Amino acid sequence: MSDDTTALIYGAYGYTGKLVARTAVEAGLEPILAGRREQPLRNLAAELGLEYRAFSLDDPVAPHLTDVDVVAHCAGPFVDTYRPMVDACLATETHYLDITGEIPVLEAIKAYDDLAADAGVMFLPGAGFDVVPSDCLAAHLHERLPDATELTLAFDVGGMEASAGTMKTMVEGLGEGSAVRENGRITSVPFGEHTRTIDTGEGPQTMAAFPWGDVSTAHHSTGIPNIGVYVPVSERGQQVMRAMDLLGPVLSAKPVKRVLQWGIERTVDGPDDNERESGSTSFYGEATTGEETVRSRVRTPESYQFTAESVVEILDRVLAGDAVPGYQTPSSAYGSEFVLAIDGCSFEDLD
Repeated sequence: MSDDTTALIYGAYGYTGKLVARTAVEAGLEPILAGRREQPLRNLAAELGLEYRAFSLDDPVAPHLTDVDVVAHCAGPFVDTYRPMVDACLATETHYLDITGEIPVLEAIKAYDDLAADAGVMFLPGAGFDVVPSDCLAAHLHERLPDATELTLAFDVGGMEASAGTMKTMVEGLGEGSAVRENGRITSVPFGEHTRTIDTGEGPQTMAAFPWGDVSTAHHSTGIPNIGVYVPVSERGQQVMRAMDLLGPVLSAKPVKRVLQWGIERTVDGPDDNERESGSTSFYGEATTGEETVRSRVRTPESYQFTAESVVEILDRVLAGDAVPGYQTPSSAYGSEFVLAIDGCSFEDLD
């Protein structure tokens, strides 16, 4: 990193933003901390010895980025926050990262591809647990079987607690069902309609299709036209999913979502230090042509710990001049083995 390059972390006092900021300092970076509320920013900046900037995304953002080389956007739900930050990054020719896994956001940022390329900046959403491990696994499988026409991904986080930001983002998707990619197009499907028995490395489990970011990003990374992502679900969980589909019109109402998010902000924390240090996540992937199939797994540290380390690894690379202009996924920018740059990650080919 050169002395005149600067990173800014927006949403730095949130659960994940704070982890990213602390990990960045441990890695020798000196990011600017930013967010909407000044008091928590001031406190964190004093703790870490960093500069801070308080500004709302409802106000003009570009003036705060004129001396910034790369933004790590950590303030979700991103469906509500991505556009002003992305537009400001485009206007100021600032590289953009975020930690979203929201399919509509990933698709919307993908539409900036030509504009970002013309501006010479990289737009890389999904720079954390959403979607680095699964994207690198998808690219790895595609390298093993370039003619694959169907990709299945699955993951198990081992029952780890979610942060308030993650749960608020999940609330945004209430009433919208799940999603798969069929013949190149993203298709909405009812929760619990697509199920499979999959072993991510923890033993066979019943899993259901889930609207994970790879339904968007893995197509960009691999060109594979049929993609599904699965998570473990109990019989009780399948019943809840079916109920959610029936209650879709109620759950999708903005006032209902805002009440739920208000409650989450006041009651949810996230994994503590011990949980992050001891936790791990396992991913399974298979790619098939219909006649030939390849299968692999990847194991990572706990999801929030992974996110912090992954974002900081990408920040460090961008600040050193390693950025590919235009819209990128983690693997399209840095290759399928990027995940192995994070301590504790490993691939396992099953055939």
